[in-house]
Amino acid sequence: MQYKSLMLASLLLAATAYAKEPKAYQDGKLLQMDSVQCGMDEKGAKKGKTHDLLCQEYVVQTDQVVYRIRPRDDKHPMLLPVGQNAQFRLEKNKMLLRVEGLDGKEREYVVVSIKPRGDSTADASPARLNHLQ
Repeated sequence: MQYKSLMLASLLLAATAYAKEPKAYQDGKLLQMDSVQCGMDEKGAKKGKTHDLLCQEYVVQTDQVVYRIRPRDDKHPMLLPVGQNAQFRLEKNKMLLRVEGLDGKEREYVVVSIKPRGDSTADASPARLNHLQ
């Protein structure tokens, strides 16, 4: 009887340890950072003054995909070193990213777009034929 309960307990422990294991990190490189418009700030609604709000948007490139991401924390975003390698994992619509050479903390970013890396011919504009040809 004890043997069966010991086996059951070890099986349950192994199953919970397996289920809680985080996803493996993917490797990427921070290619660039852009300031993009992400909203409007209305100061003095009576006077109608508005200011564009700018957000940091990073490009992270892997072997197969290019991600555009923005920090989830708009009030205290940390500047990331462009050109550095980074490790990340994806959970739903967010990216958990940590950069080599920084403090090693995992930071949350919103995935704005995902684009597969392809040949330069795929991105080229279509050829237009002249009526004389």
